[in-house]
Amino acid sequence: MNFSLYRELLAVRPIRRLLAVGMIARIPHSAAGVLLTLHIVLTLGEGYAAAGTAAAVMTIGIALGAPWRGRRVDTAGLRKALIPSVVSETVIWSIVPHVSYQWLLPLVFVGGLLTLPIFSVVRQSLGVLADGDQRRTAFALDAVSTEMVFMIGPAVGAVVATSGHSVLGLTAVGVSTSLAGLFLMWFNPPTRSPDRSEAREADEQEAAEVAVVAAAPAHLQEAAAELAPAAGSRRRAALKRRVVRSFGWFTGAVAAVFAVAGGAGMVLSGTDVGIVAALETGGHQGEIGLVFLFWCAASVVGGLVYGAMHRPVSPVLLLLGMAALTIPMGFATDTLTLSLLSLLPGLLCAPVLSAASEKVAELVDEARRGEAMGWYGSALTAGVALGAPLAGLFIDGVGPAGGFMSVGVAGVLLCIVGLVLQQRRRTVAS
Repeated sequence: MNFSLYRELLAVRPIRRLLAVGMIARIPHSAAGVLLTLHIVLTLGEGYAAAGTAAAVMTIGIALGAPWRGRRVDTAGLRKALIPSVVSETVIWSIVPHVSYQWLLPLVFVGGLLTLPIFSVVRQSLGVLADGDQRRTAFALDAVSTEMVFMIGPAVGAVVATSGHSVLGLTAVGVSTSLAGLFLMWFNPPTRSPDRSEAREADEQEAAEVAVVAAAPAHLQEAAAELAPAAGSRRRAALKRRVVRSFGWFTGAVAAVFAVAGGAGMVLSGTDVGIVAALETGGHQGEIGLVFLFWCAASVVGGLVYGAMHRPVSPVLLLLGMAALTIPMGFATDTLTLSLLSLLPGLLCAPVLSAASEKVAELVDEARRGEAMGWYGSALTAGVALGAPLAGLFIDGVGPAGGFMSVGVAGVLLCIVGLVLQQRRRTVAS
């Protein structure tokens, strides 16, 4: 491994500045999930089902807005494309903490719809500013910074919310995100190159997939939603002209991988809500960040180990393990045991997502892979949107343990059905 590439990369001022602003810009939204959940539960006095529903509504907004925001960057340029996000981030997140729950839902939907597209902007800009091996190194550094942010952000959000400052915290999320957007507009990094190459587009697609793994387990919404814009717009336009649009690539095996993606999103978002509920109910809200640190750090370690393996592992088996190991988290008695119990499912988080994206790449022809990865991102986003309210419903009904058990059992059942169908298909084929 040539570590001098990192030094050479960071010596380039535009790249160094872009990586720095990308890391800083992600911090507010990495804290927003925990802040919003605790604001709804503690300040508004609503239950965890309500908090999960709000998270799902925001996730749907992000998923619907991501393709439009990506197209606006392509057609109108970065500065014009970011104006709606810069304005809405401050306006919406300054109003959200002051309204009732009924008004909060449409506001967070619009907030998700107009979220600052930091993942796709940084990825596209790095693809233009860096070339060859340097591009891969830049994407790797961006993934590492993303992992660091999503270990720190939830902890900061929990401390702010449990100190009784959720109103100030949510407002700060909007203002600081808008400031990051203004800096991007001033910096105006290039997002399109006149000589778009297949290699560059392939690297950007790979970076989009890496971003999903880096954002897990605590903040999948934006990274998953922006998988679709990652594929090069020029290549898609050419495909529209040359290829009859069809879902011929959508086989049973691909459907199974999409089901795994949805199951993974469900388990992870449900676990997220479960962690907050378990510690808030036990009066240990200030220690939420510690559990997130253990959980996210385990995912980083698991990803490194899986990446060093020479043989792939079935994503269905990995999800089965992660879902089954999530269930014991419901038996935690204090912060330490919850942190330790989060390690095993956390270790399988990045491998599940890595194995699933690898499987899509293996099963789908390269000419249709960008489209397939877009649908993969949609499946992942749908799972995230389902998991939070499902866990919240059981938390309100039977307590914090119900959150972990509901998504864990649902994930296990999904995998069992998948394995049975897989075995039946093999039997019929033979």
